Amino acid sequence: MTIFSDDVISGVTGHMNGDHTDDNLLIARAFGYPGATASAMVGVTEAAGLWRVTDADGEHELSVAWPGGPISERPEIRREVVALYTAACAKLGVPARGEHEEPASSHHGAGDAADETHGDRAAHREEAAEGADAADRPFSVVIRESSWSDHSDSEGATFMEDIMRGKGSLQDYIDLVAQHYFMYEALEAAADRVAGDPRFAGFHTPSLVRLPALEADLAHLIGADWRDRIVAVPATLEYAARMREVAAEGWVAGVVAHHYTRYLGDLSGGQYIAKRVAKQHGLPGAGIAFYDFAELGDLAEFKNRYRAALDVLGAQLDADERARMLDEVRTAYAFNTAVFRDLGQAKLAAA
Repeated sequence: MTIFSDDVISGVTGHMNGDHTDDNLLIARAFGYPGATASAMVGVTEAAGLWRVTDADGEHELSVAWPGGPISERPEIRREVVALYTAACAKLGVPARGEHEEPASSHHGAGDAADETHGDRAAHREEAAEGADAADRPFSVVIRESSWSDHSDSEGATFMEDIMRGKGSLQDYIDLVAQHYFMYEALEAAADRVAGDPRFAGFHTPSLVRLPALEADLAHLIGADWRDRIVAVPATLEYAARMREVAAEGWVAGVVAHHYTRYLGDLSGGQYIAKRVAKQHGLPGAGIAFYDFAELGDLAEFKNRYRAALDVLGAQLDADERARMLDEVRTAYAFNTAVFRDLGQAKLAAA
């Protein structure tokens, strides 16, 4: 049993599996499975965090008690996850990253975010950007910190959580792949529009392009007539329209905001999704090619280079532009959540 609602759990686990996959692995290795090769957060209770861990012996469920004792409020989750990560680093002799320190503006906890007005959120993001300058924190860290509450604002978005827990059907996965096609059609067109700008050079590489893989997956999952059989949910249409709008403006930082939100998720939590779906539904490489980034080489190294590029970009932006980009990152997360919600509603309507 848990006192936390599905939307809170989905938001937290989505954040951990999207932006903190390495932290999940450290926690698993420190608190039960030293030989863990993969770890995904799958739940939150008042007493503990829950992970699904893979090692040489197979899959295991891991429950790790919160260091500070039982919790009851959403803002406390982040505090306890950070404490677990820090304890895991200490136990394994691994240096903890600086971004896990509580930011000066941490009083704007995840529980407060849902009650903020648009103006309040914009002001908070400006404070975060200015605070980053004062503390000399890398811009990639500021982005991760500023979007924490958005991962927890996924009201009704349990569709993706079901897939990650192995509860989703093959049709659920096919519906998700279809939405990805419409998203990446817009995103990669946006990337092409700003490709000549030097500020974008550190972000996009041909090995990242996903459309050919999505086309192959859809052909395998649906058939040769897949283009006639897929439909974008309303939130996906709005999401794609926003990416096209940002690209038409020539706003590089805005394109990067969407690029970062999508690709870093694919390279992190997306890798777990691929393993889970492949095992559950018996899919070979065809069907999950979207998540295959072998051409990039070491994914951890690529993500480090990507974050370094974010730091370089952040140094080139003034305070207003940094705040605007942070706002766009949050907008991208909101669209992503809305897509999951629409998929869930469509599934219920079809039942």
